[in-house]
Amino acid sequence: MNKQELIDAMADGADISKASAGRALDAAVAAITKSLKKGQIVTLVGFGSFYVTKRAARMGRNPQTGAALKIKAAKVPKFRAGKGLKDAVN
Repeated sequence: MNKQELIDAMADGADISKASAGRALDAAVAAITKSLKKGQIVTLVGFGSFYVTKRAARMGRNPQTGAALKIKAAKVPKFRAGKGLKDAVN
């Protein structure tokens, strides 16, 4: 499912226009992104949690030349599925 298909499903499920569903989806994504930037955990009960972890610096290799290069430490967004989502999938 891509973004447009999700907007269509939201519009049908909530009985709103596709434009309104698109704005609602964009606002939800923006709110989640803003919270993650602040280092907060975003929990949607029954669905899951979005959170940020730190990835340590490490050594890597350039696949073309084989030369070693240092990969900097980074913050990485992650998602942990909740019980409701796990049960629905299984």
